[in-house]
Amino acid sequence: MSGASVLPVLSLSDVQQVAQLIQQAYAPASGQVSAENQRRLQQEILEIQRRPEAWGLVVPFLEHQDPNIEFFGAHTIQVKIARDWDQFPQDRTVELRDVVLGLTVRAVNSGRSKVILRKLYVSLTSLALKLIPKHPGEWPSWVLSTVTYLSENGATAEHILDFLTIVAEEIESADLLQPTRLQMRQTLLDSVSVVVQGITTTIAKPAHQRTPGELNSALKCLEAWMPTLPASDLTPLIPILINLLTPLQPALEFDENAFVPASDALQAIMSDSALSDGSGSKSLTEPLLVWMHTWGGRIVDATLRSGFVDTVSHSFCKLLAAVGDHSTSYLASHLASTSQPGPLAGPSPLPTKSQLNQNYLRLLLAYTALPGYYGVDEEESEMTLGFWYLFQEALWSVEYQFGFEEEEEDGVDDSDVVREREKERLEREQEKDQWTIAKAVYSELVTVLERKVKWPGRDELSRWANDQKDKFQVYRRDVGDTLINAYYILRNDMLEFYINGIVERLNTRHGDDGWEEIEAALHCIMSIQEAVPIEDNEQLQRLFGSEILGRLPISGRYRVRRTMLSLLGTYASWFTTQRTPPPGPNQMSLLMTAVSYVVNALPESSLCLQAANALRDLCDANRTALAPHIAAFGELHAGLTGIPDTEKAKVLQSIASVIQALPPEEEIPPVVTIVNPVVAKLMEALQTSVRLPEDARALAIQQLQTLTGVAKGLTRTNDGLVSLDDSDEEREALEHMNRARADPRMVKLRDELLNAVRGTVELMSTDASVSDALSDLFKSITSLPTDATLISLPPGPLLELVCIASQRQLTAVWLSLASMLFPQLDPPPAITTSLVSTPSPENWAVVTNVLPVLLQISLTFLGQPGAMEANPDIVQAFFSCVEAVARIFTKALYQLPDGLLDALMDCSMTALSLQERYSLVSSCTFLHTLVNRTTRSDDLENGKTLLAQRHGRSIMQGVLLDLAGIAPRSASPNLIDLLSVLLSRYPAESRVWMSEVLFSDNFTPSKASREAKEKFLKSVASSRTMKRTREAAQEFVLVARGLENSSFGYSSVVV
Repeated sequence: MSGASVLPVLSLSDVQQVAQLIQQAYAPASGQVSAENQRRLQQEILEIQRRPEAWGLVVPFLEHQDPNIEFFGAHTIQVKIARDWDQFPQDRTVELRDVVLGLTVRAVNSGRSKVILRKLYVSLTSLALKLIPKHPGEWPSWVLSTVTYLSENGATAEHILDFLTIVAEEIESADLLQPTRLQMRQTLLDSVSVVVQGITTTIAKPAHQRTPGELNSALKCLEAWMPTLPASDLTPLIPILINLLTPLQPALEFDENAFVPASDALQAIMSDSALSDGSGSKSLTEPLLVWMHTWGGRIVDATLRSGFVDTVSHSFCKLLAAVGDHSTSYLASHLASTSQPGPLAGPSPLPTKSQLNQNYLRLLLAYTALPGYYGVDEEESEMTLGFWYLFQEALWSVEYQFGFEEEEEDGVDDSDVVREREKERLEREQEKDQWTIAKAVYSELVTVLERKVKWPGRDELSRWANDQKDKFQVYRRDVGDTLINAYYILRNDMLEFYINGIVERLNTRHGDDGWEEIEAALHCIMSIQEAVPIEDNEQLQRLFGSEILGRLPISGRYRVRRTMLSLLGTYASWFTTQRTPPPGPNQMSLLMTAVSYVVNALPESSLCLQAANALRDLCDANRTALAPHIAAFGELHAGLTGIPDTEKAKVLQSIASVIQALPPEEEIPPVVTIVNPVVAKLMEALQTSVRLPEDARALAIQQLQTLTGVAKGLTRTNDGLVSLDDSDEEREALEHMNRARADPRMVKLRDELLNAVRGTVELMSTDASVSDALSDLFKSITSLPTDATLISLPPGPLLELVCIASQRQLTAVWLSLASMLFPQLDPPPAITTSLVSTPSPENWAVVTNVLPVLLQISLTFLGQPGAMEANPDIVQAFFSCVEAVARIFTKALYQLPDGLLDALMDCSMTALSLQERYSLVSSCTFLHTLVNRTTRSDDLENGKTLLAQRHGRSIMQGVLLDLAGIAPRSASPNLIDLLSVLLSRYPAESRVWMSEVLFSDNFTPSKASREAKEKFLKSVASSRTMKRTREAAQEFVLVARGLENSSFGYSSVVV
């Protein structure tokens, strides 16, 4: 097969000139080339490669002695076929096929490197991907014919297997339409017998008759073809692969060159083949378990003796994990089975299935328990963690089966009853045996993992790099997830194991020893919290009582104390199960013991973060129980001077949580006590903002965060929404709160608070960090009437502050707050039997005053050239805000000053033409709500007419232009919803608008013909359902974009 004349022939000087560029870029004679020059040279080479004449570089470059130039020649033919196929004369493609085949054979016979050969194999496959779908007759049976040609012209089995590997990989990863993909996959299926024969012949050879390269190529080929090979072709290969794992003689070492690729292939069978769903227990699982029973212990023992996981051991660990992922159900269902596996080659007599499974679990546990620290001394123990979750799930799903031959006679005799009873007895016995074994395995796992998560001593830890510490920390978290699965098997026995272990270590500890082991056990207990029921528990009582918590250090020992603090916060909700006696001289309750331990750690900077978080969680979950101890929290507040400012907000939130459990009248003094100093400090920050701006800014942010924490603490934890059948208790509680809010002390405090916030907005709201802190405060300090606290502020004044801040600097933060505050001006009724609510005159006045100002600010900003494209976050927040107004205060939009509604609609039309999806969708949502609410309201008839006459056609035009191609297709559902509401609310007008827009001369260029537009118009005009309208619009979207006959178009329809 020749025919190089099909490629252009370049002059020698042209070829040499390009070759010199390559040498200058990658192998300069003068030494290292600068990065800038290399980029320039690479760009020049890339430009040359894009030219049609670059086809002529392939042959001379592949014959060059410089490996860089040779590589560029191979790379060029690959790139030209894949990317510049249209440049090549389509009537000479068969000649090109022959040229590429010839070049490949020449490279094989001249001993070119595998890198060059791989490029040429990829080129052949790319060529097939171009030819086969359109002209299959130009390369019949292309895989088989190529293999035959290569073989007849000197290619070895290794070369052919490498080529077949590339074929499978490239076709699998190619971006093809579904029909083409199926066609190319069929060419693979047609070649399966040849591939299997080539692989089998190579891997079945005696070791002395094959090279490591041949074996590796055969097994890589097998992995690449794994998704294509049917189970019937895979099954005969499994015994050969298992045999490759075995040493040639019992006394010899495992052959790494055979073991690792064979192990990889078996792993691929279990994860990526027709047997990957857990099937093949007789042909795959059981033979592997028998092999592991015979040889696995030898690998593990050698690893433990040497203290080093070599390549074979690492690969064996991966094989163990793969068996666990593949055969979890088999392992669980046969954990206690006394039957033997099917007839297999192995030790005689064969062990039972239970013995095989238990041996497998021992081997896996050995890797889980590898000596040393993960990430420092070993990397394998983490591989085994995922199995224990799958195994626990499988154990719960086991269904026991015992075979009894069924009688064919009708009716039931005594033997049937006896047989059924015997079956039930065997099932009970096996289930009992299974759980006995499972508990023993998971008990060992728990013991192992407790040791594995132990931190080293201070001296050893100081030698670790930071990335090793981070990796070990992540490993500890992963172990925590595994321990949850262990808890579901062992339940309270697991807690008892940890508690007894901690007590024993506390009893036997000497000097500074033992704290790392205690910390590890505490970490394990903390990790399983989500699985532990919130109910009275003797083991947790021991943990949080004098037996353990009372004996832990209260100074120094930061790691164990830090873990205990986190543990207390994690188990905060458990303390609700315990009785907390009132304050007195009697023994302290478990809850107060925990709180005291936490409070003791607050002044220490290295523990303050965990202590503040734990206190916040304990107080939030146990408000009622802690309320009688409010005096103690008053003392805590008085001693806050020793606590870092960064954590004071959480401490005050904790105190506020306890205060909230008091009757509203009793909340007043402590609320005034904790809030007044914060407000005073905020005012102090404002007064010094000119003289010390950075200090004032930092102080203001801290006080705003503290006020946010207090507001969250004072908010009820239960659902504050009142049901429609209002209870007397709710009514009475609301009246109590309203009376307390009316107390002059609280009125004064809220006024001072609002003034401080107003001053902050006026002086500092342009600072991003301050605005974020103000946003958090606004969200926490406003509420529905039923959730109001003593310091809740009304939405009206805050909305006015949002306007002030927006005037200083418009941001998405302020517009998002406005979206939240507008609905609060028309809250659902607190205690009433009516479902209808209307805003108060005061709130309506706020809306009519604030809305024009906010609109004017926003529209002025967004009306600047390029502002909408540059600020998609502001665009989205703005339309979310006006959508909230349109939904609740529709009438207010029609009472805007002259020209402002028109400006808003013009802005909406501009947003419809944006390419940024979220901006476009938010404007769609606003327009949909506006049309819907306007046309549904009985008192907005004039508004309905005005909207249609002034803006109806422009809205329709924006929607149709977007559907025809201006907008991204992901926005189509929102646009179709807007089209549907226009058609349903303005049916006659919409048909006129659609006809005018679709057939106007300035309609956006698209693939939609006049016939397609007429069909679309007719379909929506005759549609009687939303579904039909949606289908017609979706079809128009595909037609207009030229996607109506593509698999991509229909497969990617967004609904």
